[in-house]
Amino acid sequence: YTGPIPADRESPMARSETSPSRAQHPSPTQKPNTSCFCWCCCCSCSCLTVRSEDDKRGWRKAQETKLEPFPCETCTKPTVEEIKQWAQSFDKMMKNPAGRNKFREFLQTEYSEENMLFWLACEDLKKEMNKSCIEEKARLIYEDYISILSPKEVSLDSRVREVINKKMQEPTPHIFEDAQLQIYTLMHRDSYPRFLNSSIYRSLVQGGSRSSSES
Repeated sequence: YTGPIPADRESPMARSETSPSRAQHPSPTQKPNTSCFCWCCCCSCSCLTVRSEDDKRGWRKAQETKLEPFPCETCTKPTVEEIKQWAQSFDKMMKNPAGRNKFREFLQTEYSEENMLFWLACEDLKKEMNKSCIEEKARLIYEDYISILSPKEVSLDSRVREVINKKMQEPTPHIFEDAQLQIYTLMHRDSYPRFLNSSIYRSLVQGGSRSSSES
């Protein structure tokens, strides 16, 4: 028999190929093939997890800081008298732009420049008046210098960190005041004495004395 096959005698394979309803809707007992979707989903989730946990520090180091880097401050050449005053008072040195620049140069040699950068960032935040800018700068300072995930994390005690965490809900220009004082004290007691004995400061004194004698 070579004529057309009656509908009731049509093969199951032919019916599955020609029937849109059967092709699009599998039977209730047939499990959908989700292996591709699950593989993609699981793979992407695992990649995100690895990136957020294992690679976050590396990514932060590549970014270095989210804040705009503070350039060395524009200042006039310090006088011999000013240079000598830096050895007498840490406060006088920190109030002098040239003194801050030289001290920051020394901190770079000790890989502790983040202390000065944090202090400068806090000083900059105190001058801010716009609320949205205050919130944004406070968030960046927190991520760059307070967060334990940051390579530029400064050394603060748990009490100060707890206070900052509470105040981050509604940050103010003085939110990091306690932390700034703690870092200021750390630089004064720890780094400042070594700075006065460093080649950077000694050459500065010698150069100033030489210029004074020549004039």
